[in-house]
Amino acid sequence: MPLGAPPCLLVLLGPTGTGKTELSLQLAETFGAPIISADSRQLYRDLSIGTAAPSPEQQARVRHYMVGTLAPEDYYSASRFEEEVLALLEKLFATHPVVLMAGGSMMYIDAICKGLDEIPTVTPDIRKALWVQYEQEGLAFLLEELKTADPVHYQKIDRRNHKRVIHALEICRMTGRPYSSFCTRAVRERPFQIIQIGLARPREELYERINRRVDRMMADGLLDEARRLYPFRHLNALNTVGYKELFHYFDGEWPLDMAVEKIKRNTRVYARKQMTWFRRDKSIGWFHPDDRAAILTHIENAVSKDAGCKVQEV
Repeated sequence: MPLGAPPCLLVLLGPTGTGKTELSLQLAETFGAPIISADSRQLYRDLSIGTAAPSPEQQARVRHYMVGTLAPEDYYSASRFEEEVLALLEKLFATHPVVLMAGGSMMYIDAICKGLDEIPTVTPDIRKALWVQYEQEGLAFLLEELKTADPVHYQKIDRRNHKRVIHALEICRMTGRPYSSFCTRAVRERPFQIIQIGLARPREELYERINRRVDRMMADGLLDEARRLYPFRHLNALNTVGYKELFHYFDGEWPLDMAVEKIKRNTRVYARKQMTWFRRDKSIGWFHPDDRAAILTHIENAVSKDAGCKVQEV
């Protein structure tokens, strides 16, 4: 196991389907480290197949945190993840020199590695009012309000992402200030070393893995899992690739084979978005998942440079 100080957070990230789960288990066993999931959907119970959550056998193999801790109707955010994981790390580092965080949720990873801007907590009544307005008036109506309330953020935001538009307006309405005025992007210092390891595969290889994984999920019972969750389809937790396409099938809008193909396509689109986001961070070291020796060498060099210690395999 690694020796020396400061404690080290290994962050294993990358697009969906690259093979983060198995490598995270191998690295965790090498370093005697627990795993913190950085997947915004694996936090929810009853979504295990559609989110590719670690299986009971994998969780028995290595201790996992932030998996299956929420009910689908629970509200959660990247800021809450930052607060809870930082508190968890303080406890884990007392007994583990190295902790591993693995996942692909971009904002959640940034929350720990860089820190989030201090955005005020939105009151439930403002959040509910905006969601009702979105359902009644549509996204275009809210975009017009955002254009007036915060023209700077309006120019930057993904205007097709209703959740981000609603969140920006929540802050504007609650504070009377533009959402952009809270966005300083200041990177916060952490009392531990952070080593970010990115996993990447050639595009065709990744796409083939995604297609096979969707087929495996269907064989493992994704259709039944989605059917059980169908009564809760309005929840934010279920506005997720893999479920929302099958909900169209249950509604009679798409045949099943079309829904499955849509899952594959939308997963590939999401993987591209993840890579675009992660590639902006020049501190990430990129590797093919099969190149374990190079990954271990990269970790050893990073730790040695920071702490003057050697990484030793157990």
